Amino acid sequence: MKLYAVIDTNVLVSALLRWDSVPGAVLEQALVGSIVPLLSDEIMTEYEEVLRRKKFPFKEEDIQAVTDGIRMRGVFLVPEKREENLPDPKDVIFYAVTMEARKDSDAYLVTGNIKHFPLKPYVVTPREMLTILENGEKLLPEEANSDE
Repeated sequence: MKLYAVIDTNVLVSALLRWDSVPGAVLEQALVGSIVPLLSDEIMTEYEEVLRRKKFPFKEEDIQAVTDGIRMRGVFLVPEKREENLPDPKDVIFYAVTMEARKDSDAYLVTGNIKHFPLKPYVVTPREMLTILENGEKLLPEEANSDE
């Protein structure tokens, strides 16, 4: 079963810092197609800018391989403008793309910074995303009764 998810930049950074981690497993699932990355041009720009920051030890070829893999396997969306009051204004695009995708299908936002987003059952940690994938769930139990 394929799951659709917006992957927050912090998950990519954590995955590249330590591939044999939970975020690394999420990225691996995105690169093999079990998770379909939901993207926008703005999200791709953020990925590339953050991964190239001098404070990170990432090699250019690794950055290129990951961003190319995500781009090839992802679905690009143009979300409606949203006026979300989030702690980091750069996070709005991640939430907006998630909400745009949820108009047509189930979609998740995978982040290591749960507290930066509204408390919703589709805003999940990397570990929760792997659990959802392993259990073959489309909806989290709390969401099944939601009128969204």
